Parts: sequence; structure tokens; C-alpha cells
Amino acid sequence: MSETPAAPSTRNRGFLGLVERIGNKLPDPVMIFVWLIGFLVILSAIGAALGWEASLAYTGTTAPAFGELNNGMLTFRATSLFTSENINRLIVEMPRTLTGFAPLGLVLVVMYGAAVAERSGLFSALIRASLRDAPKWMLTPVVSIIGMTSHHASDAAYVVFIPLSALLYAAVGRHPLAGLAAAFAAVSGGFAGNITPGQIDVLLFGFTQEAARIIDPGWTMNPLGNWWFLLAIVVLFTPVIWFVTDRIVEPRLGKWGGTADESVKADLAKSELTPGEKRGLGVAGIVALAVVALFAALTLTPGYTPLIDQAATGPARLQPFYSALIAAFALLFVTTGIAFGLAAGTVKSDKDVVHMMTEGIRSLAPYIVFAFFAAHFVAMFNWSRLGPIAAINGAESLQALNLPPGILLVSVLLFSSFLDLFIGSASAKWSALAPVVVPMFMLLGISPEMTTAAYRMGDSFTNIMTPLMSYFPLILAFARRWDPSLGVGSLLALMLPYALVFMVTGIGLTAAWATFDWPLGPGAEVHYTPPGTLAP
Repeated sequence: MSETPAAPSTRNRGFLGLVERIGNKLPDPVMIFVWLIGFLVILSAIGAALGWEASLAYTGTTAPAFGELNNGMLTFRATSLFTSENINRLIVEMPRTLTGFAPLGLVLVVMYGAAVAERSGLFSALIRASLRDAPKWMLTPVVSIIGMTSHHASDAAYVVFIPLSALLYAAVGRHPLAGLAAAFAAVSGGFAGNITPGQIDVLLFGFTQEAARIIDPGWTMNPLGNWWFLLAIVVLFTPVIWFVTDRIVEPRLGKWGGTADESVKADLAKSELTPGEKRGLGVAGIVALAVVALFAALTLTPGYTPLIDQAATGPARLQPFYSALIAAFALLFVTTGIAFGLAAGTVKSDKDVVHMMTEGIRSLAPYIVFAFFAAHFVAMFNWSRLGPIAAINGAESLQALNLPPGILLVSVLLFSSFLDLFIGSASAKWSALAPVVVPMFMLLGISPEMTTAAYRMGDSFTNIMTPLMSYFPLILAFARRWDPSLGVGSLLALMLPYALVFMVTGIGLTAAWATFDWPLGPGAEVHYTPPGTLAP
């Protein structure tokens, strides 16, 4: 079937058309940070000239970086980025600024393993094996759960899972666009949900750690810090996707007039697991259990606990274990990927493994370019002292309003979702927001983990209602296989019910979590006691 582009008059109508036009005028995220750095330099000079400063009572004996501690009061004073000292930092420490950028190292380590798991075919085989045998009446909830857990598979979630879902719906006589919509809603709209933490947790918590250290230099990220929150999203969003798909979207589409013709059957046959892939999944499962057993032994063996801090007390004892999860994810992915590849025939030698790792790092080239500018923006924000000044003054203003934590966190969620209409990259938005939002909420007694969770929720549901989402053209192409006349507006209208229900559910979940003070994950709570307090 030939693809028919949507008429410009249709695409440019209404609010969604306005979003598309505005978004198309925005520069690449890299250039956004170039402009932000330029703005920051000018603002720092203005702040220094006007004597901007902010103070808080501080119980520590050593001041955080760039702060001045005097008689129990910690003060931050705006400093121009044009000073000799800051120009020296910018030029002389440029390599150190990049290599010291926590998210970059974390992502690179995990990607070494994830690249092998993805390119060996493990992720694709897992998706196909878990989806193909789902009964007709359970197809939607299965698609929902697998879609939200497929984020570990990166591109395979979009390139393999979404079109396969449409094929399976067509094969059982259901409307294929309903299957595509359910899968797209789960993968992209449910981006904040998952059964286990993964790469995105490591990436976002890396930015959170950089921001949290403005207030607490000793704060260390916990990759499991949102685990219970992620699970709750899967539990809540699965029945939501089931209801919206089967009761709203599919009835609106009407009865599918097509049949499972030879083309559908041929495409579906391609998704069948080969004997080698089946064997590979079995071997990979055994290896995965061995990796889990290894880290359990390093944590629980009496008299030999490298991943336990024996000198600490309480949850702090597990901090080495939490920090080791970065290596654990990388080791899990690389070993299971190799095991699968050897059994399935996609890995024949060590050269194949090295090539897969190389290709994985090559795919990160755009992110590495982005990280250079994001690292300097975050560093220069700290050098100027504008980050803690904005955080302290903002916290004082919010404290005066006496708003409950739930409302404060929902405001972050809504602001994140608004930005997501125009800027698709989760890491780009969080790297710019975190240096202000995280320390500000820490001063208000809200933990970095809770603030990150609220941001992630807001960054999720808007993905499926903006044509600027990077995979949106691909999803549109998949949809046009089943309806060549489908345009941008049609796909957005198809996904809008999911986005609206996700938004209401997400706001309710975030507010309830903060109100009832539920733990966000192992060792992660909603509330936080900062080392400093706002001046009365």
C-alpha cells in the first residue's frame, strides 16, 4: 500500500497543529543548551552586579561547593561567569567537566551491556515470545504490561513490539489500529512505568544526583529509588489501557473489514521464534539467575559482604549495593546477551561481542554530543551560584504559600508534561530543570527521589499526544499500513483518550503518594531532612 501524506490543512488545525508548528521551530536540544548557556552567562553578570544572594541555616561543619559558611549560616552569592576564575574553570577544566558529568559515565557503562543484549536479538526474542501466545481476550492487558516493561529494549520496543501488536490483533480478527494504539500507549505513554529499574532510571538519577549535591554534597543516587512507584504505574495503567482500548478506541474504530490475509500471515510468521532463539532464551534465563545469585552472595554471605557498608547504620548500610546496581545491570545484559547469542547463532566469537558494544556506543554519539553541553550548563550553573540562590528563594516563596507536598509535586508534573509537548528528550528537560527543582524541593522536605518520580510521570503521558515525539513519524507509518488515509491528526485523536486518562491517573497517583508518604523504593522515602533549613 502506498502512503498518503496528511493534508497540510488537516495537520495545522487547532491546538495540536499549533503545537506542531511551534515545536518545529525549536532548535535541536543541543542548541537549546547553547542558548541556555549564553543566557546563563548574561544572567550571572547581572546577578553579581545587583548583589543577588540567599542564605539558610546550616548544621554541617563544612560548606558545600561554592557556599560560604559563617556562624551556622550558609550563604550563596551570585558570581559572574566572566570572572577570571570562572573563565579559567571553563577552559582549563573542560575535559574534567565532561568526564565528571555523572549521567554520562552511568549511561556508558549500562549501554555496554544493553548493546549486546539488543544486538544479539535477546530483547527482540523476549518481546516476541511473551506476546505471541496471548489469548484473544487477554491480548490488551498483555500488550500493556509487555509494552511498559519493554523500555529496557530501547528501539526494539518501537520497531518490533508496536507493529507486532497490530499484526496480532489483525490475526485474531480485531482491529489492528486498536492493537497499535494500545502498544503505543503502553510503550510511550506509560514510559514512567516498569517492573524493574533500568537504563532510564540510571540516566535520570544521574542528573538528580548532580542537582541534589548543591544542597547535600554527600547525596548518592539509588537506582532503585523509584522502583515501587514504577510498579504502581504498571498496576494502575494496565487496566486503564485495557478499558480505553476495548471500550473506547476499538468501538470508535468500528469493525475491522480486513482479514488475516497472506501478507499478515507472512509477517506474523517472521515473528515466530526459531529453535535457536528458544534455546537461547533458556540459556539466557539460567545466566540471569547466576548473575542475581552472584550479587546476592556479595551482599548476604556471612563474613564477606563487599556490597554492605558495615560501618553505617540503617538503610545507609545498603548504599554500596545500590551503587553497584549500575555494574549489575551492565553485567546482566552483557552475559545474558552473549549466552543468548551463542545459543541462537548471532554471536560466534568475541569479535561479535566487541562489535555489538562498539555499535551500541556509536548509537550514543548524539547523546555524548548533548552531554558535553549539558555538563557545562550544569557546571556553570553551580559556578554562578544561581542554582542554589534560585532554589532557596523559590523554596522560601513556596513555604510562605504553605502548600501540601502533593500539590507542589503535581506542579512539577504538569510543567514537565507541558514542556514535553515541545521538547521530547526526557534527559534534556531534566538536566535543565533538576538543578533548580531538586534542591528547592529538598529544602521543602521533599526527597530527590520523589521529585524525580513526579517529573517522570509528567514526562510520560504527553509523549503520545505530540507529533514532535521522535518516534511519532514511525508510528504513523506503521498505522498507514492498515489505513493509508490516516493523518497526523487522526493518530493524535486515536491516542488522546489514553493521554487524558493517564494524566488524571498520574496526577492522582503522585498526589496520593506524597500525601500518604509511601516508600518510593528500597531506601527511598517521600520526605527528606536537609542539612540546612530556610532562614526564618
